[in-house]
Amino acid sequence: MRVIAGDFKGRPLKSVPTHKTRPTTDKVKEAVFHVIGPFFDGGRALDLFAGSGGLGIEAISRGVDSCVFVDQQHKAIATVHENIKLLNLEDRTEVFRTDAMRALKAAGKRGLTFEYIFLDPPYKKFSYKDLMEALLEHDLVAEGGMVVCEHDASEEIPERVGRLELLKQDIYGTNIGVSIFK
Repeated sequence: MRVIAGDFKGRPLKSVPTHKTRPTTDKVKEAVFHVIGPFFDGGRALDLFAGSGGLGIEAISRGVDSCVFVDQQHKAIATVHENIKLLNLEDRTEVFRTDAMRALKAAGKRGLTFEYIFLDPPYKKFSYKDLMEALLEHDLVAEGGMVVCEHDASEEIPERVGRLELLKQDIYGTNIGVSIFK
């Protein structure tokens, strides 16, 4: 696993040492950032179900100012901290070990908004509609913000959730789907 482009291009990232986490492949990461960027002029990102933190770190490498990382698994949070330290990103990141819905509620109470939100939960365990409704309910999506959903290709993803409209949907390999909302 590595950073694909930007300030940290080519730098290796540690993966979570467990079978519970599935890292985003370089091919999928490249395709996602080609659609939403590929480079950014600031902004804030949220990497929910962060795993190793690869998506949020890629966003920072490509010009996002800061990122909040959230995961419930202890080993994932430890790996995010290692990767952040490896790239000296401590002053541009926040990391929380908590449940996704609790994290969204807490971010809403803090008045945070995000231009780029990455949702990559365990496949078929969360409703993307519910997650996006929670993002909107807590007013976390900045004006013009984008939500990237990585999911099992067989999952039904709505074309619209509130003010979030499906911008692009692709299938990679036989089982990875990516849906991008704006």
